[in-house]
Amino acid sequence: MVFALGFVLFALGITISIALHECGHMWAAQSTGMKVRRYFIGFGPKIFSFRRGETEYGLKALPLGGFCDIAGMTALDELAPEDLDRAMYRQATWKRLVVMFGGIGMNFVLGFLLLVVLAIGWGLPRFDQPPATTIGAMKCVAQQNPDKSLADCQGTGPAQRAGMQRGDVVKAVNGVKVTTWQQFTAETQKQTGPFTYTIERDGQTKTIEVTPERVTRYPEDGPGREVSAVGVGSEYYEPLKYNALAAIPAAGAYTGQMFVRTVESLAQLPQKVSALWTAVTGGERDPETPVSVYGASKIGGETAERGLWGVFILVLASLNFFLGAFNLVPLLPLDGGHIAVVLYEKIRNTVRGWKGLAPGGPVDYLKLLPVTYVAVVIGGAYMVLTLVADIVNPIQLFR
Repeated sequence: MVFALGFVLFALGITISIALHECGHMWAAQSTGMKVRRYFIGFGPKIFSFRRGETEYGLKALPLGGFCDIAGMTALDELAPEDLDRAMYRQATWKRLVVMFGGIGMNFVLGFLLLVVLAIGWGLPRFDQPPATTIGAMKCVAQQNPDKSLADCQGTGPAQRAGMQRGDVVKAVNGVKVTTWQQFTAETQKQTGPFTYTIERDGQTKTIEVTPERVTRYPEDGPGREVSAVGVGSEYYEPLKYNALAAIPAAGAYTGQMFVRTVESLAQLPQKVSALWTAVTGGERDPETPVSVYGASKIGGETAERGLWGVFILVLASLNFFLGAFNLVPLLPLDGGHIAVVLYEKIRNTVRGWKGLAPGGPVDYLKLLPVTYVAVVIGGAYMVLTLVADIVNPIQLFR
C-alpha cells in the first residue's frame, strides 16, 4: 500500500514538474506582451477546460506532460490579423529568450526549493562520498527472517576476522572487478567457499582471503535463497541538516554541484545505450543507467515503502535538474533548439547590419524538419529502450 502511494505521489510530482515547466513559458510570455492561446496539462482527449482572459486552460486525459501554445512561436503558425504584432517570432530577441528560458528556469527553481525542504527536514547528502565499494560497518552475519527482518547475532563477521577494515576500498571479488556496491554484493553472495578480496588501503593494494558464512536472504520477489555473507556494510555519511536560514545558501551550493553532475550525466547518455541493451537482454542492470518515468516512479515507491522520504525528495529534485538541463540541448523540438534558432537569427542580423543589409527573415522551420525528425526518432527509441529496461530489469536500489 505504501509502495503504491509513493509510486503515485512520485508520478504526480513528475506531472507537476512538467506542468510548472510549461507555466514558466506561459508566465514569461504573458509578462512580455505575447499572447498565450492555450495552456493544457496532459495530452489526448480533453477532459475539461475554461477560459480566463485570452487563454484557454484545461486538462487532458493522458497525464504525460503538458503544453503552452504561444501565438506565433514560429512563422509557420496561423495567426489572426490582430495577433500579428504579438507573434512570438516577431518579438525582440531578449523577450524570446526570456520565454524559452522560463520553463528551464522553473525546473531549476523547483529543484532548488525541494533541496531547501530536504536540507531542513532530512539533511543534504554529502558530495564528498567515498568510492561506492568502500567498506563501512564491520558486523556479525545475521540470518534473515521471511518478513525480511534480521535475527540477532553476536561476535565478529568473516570479513573482520580476515583482517578487513573500515575504509578499505574493494576493487575485485575473487578476481572480478567491481565498481558499485550492488556488484560487490552480487559477487560476494555467489561465492561458495573461501575467496579473495582485492582491496586498496592507504594507497596500497592488498589481497585478503575470506571464508564466508552461508545465510538465507529473501529478495523483493520470489522465495528465499542461500547466499554467502561476510558481515560488512557500505560506507555511509550522515546528511547535514540546516536551519531555515542556513538551508538557502546550502541548497544553492548543492544546486550548483547537482547541475555539474547532471550535465556530466547528459554527456554520458549515448554511452549508456549498450548498458541498457545488456539490461534488456538479461544482463545485470547498471545502476548508473537512466530511468524512464515509470522507473523513476518505481524508485519513488520503494523509497516511500522504506520511509526514506528524504531520498524521495532528492530523486524528485534530481529529476527537475535533469529536465532543465536536458531542455538546454540545442536540438528541436527541445527549448534549446528554439534558443539556438533565436541566437542564430540575432547573430545573422547583426552581421547583416555590419554589411549595411536589412535584417533577414525568420528561420524557415520547414528546412529544419529532417533534423527534427531524426532527433525525435532517436530520442523516442532511447525512451522506449529505457522503459523496457525498467520493466524487465529495473534498477535495484535495495537488495
